[in-house]
Amino acid sequence: MSVDVRVELGARSYDVRIGEGLIGAAGAHIAPLLHRARVAVLTDENVAAAHLAGLRDGLATAGIGMVALALPAGEATKGWSQFSRAVEWLLENKVERRDVVVALGGGVIGDLAGFAAAVLRRGVRLVQIPTSLLAQVDSSVGGKTGINAPQGKNLIGAFHQPALVLADIAALDTLPAREFLSGYGEVVKYGLLGDEPFFSWLEQNGPALAAGDRALRTEAVRRSVQMKADIVARDETEQGDRALLNLGHTFCHALETATGYSDRLLHGEGVAIGCALAFDVSARLGLCPQEDPGRLRVHLKGMGMKTDLADISGPLPGSDDLIALMGQDKKVMDGKLRFILAHRIGAAFVTDAADPGVVRAALEAARG
Repeated sequence: MSVDVRVELGARSYDVRIGEGLIGAAGAHIAPLLHRARVAVLTDENVAAAHLAGLRDGLATAGIGMVALALPAGEATKGWSQFSRAVEWLLENKVERRDVVVALGGGVIGDLAGFAAAVLRRGVRLVQIPTSLLAQVDSSVGGKTGINAPQGKNLIGAFHQPALVLADIAALDTLPAREFLSGYGEVVKYGLLGDEPFFSWLEQNGPALAAGDRALRTEAVRRSVQMKADIVARDETEQGDRALLNLGHTFCHALETATGYSDRLLHGEGVAIGCALAFDVSARLGLCPQEDPGRLRVHLKGMGMKTDLADISGPLPGSDDLIALMGQDKKVMDGKLRFILAHRIGAAFVTDAADPGVVRAALEAARG
């Protein structure tokens, strides 16, 4: 049993299918998209060990053949070297314009494979099969693809919508606890930016969801994807409302760059810290109730998540250096850094009027 969320983009609309067992049934879902019974799969070594055989069997059931390339796992893969390797492999395997590239994995593989599909022969169709919570609720939906540069996160890429997303809730069972909670940082973000009842629901159900309740996990993914789909339908290329989806990300991307895209800080951990910082800045500016940052931190800490700079192992650059790294953020416009702040939980907004002194004070406080 699965549930579909439709991303309405006219002729490029597509479904995000959410349910259990979708990897094993992938052939039946993908077959209607194919001009020939063959797909090219990009994945990583960890995901390949857990899910590639199941996907191969699921495709074979529908008579679909598969070639696959497993890249190294980790954020460091999302750069020029492995991207070039992936594109050249797709060309060596004679992937044609009417073929389908399948991204099997988390956010790193989804972003890299999506960008490869976007530029290969000026655009090849893409199916996302996200295997991490972060990818299921966020990065697999909406068409943002890309790789990192030494100057910052996700600075090289393209918008390239998938033709289909298959979010297999059962795949989340194979995630290490830290990886699952990293994805939960993105789930919390959706409640914070525009759905306070969802945040309250997470406060009640988060522990059981993390403990493995598949029904709760399905509902959390569905609600997150529905919110993202609604925003993407209004603003596909981030000219307005879509920037709200970057709540916490201006801080997060600077911290990821500062930690060298290493396992010192997973993306969703950076998002959680970034959201806590955004609410702290909002409260310091008198924009949101003083109790909201505390409410957020209580929930994140209760889930066993990072909430402050002090929770990141190893040294970090000074606050002014972190602010300078934020200057490479994609939301910079006319030289002004834009932040996503909040009037309250569930009511985020975009502004370029955040006082750098207040941002600096929040960063210093987060160092403990």
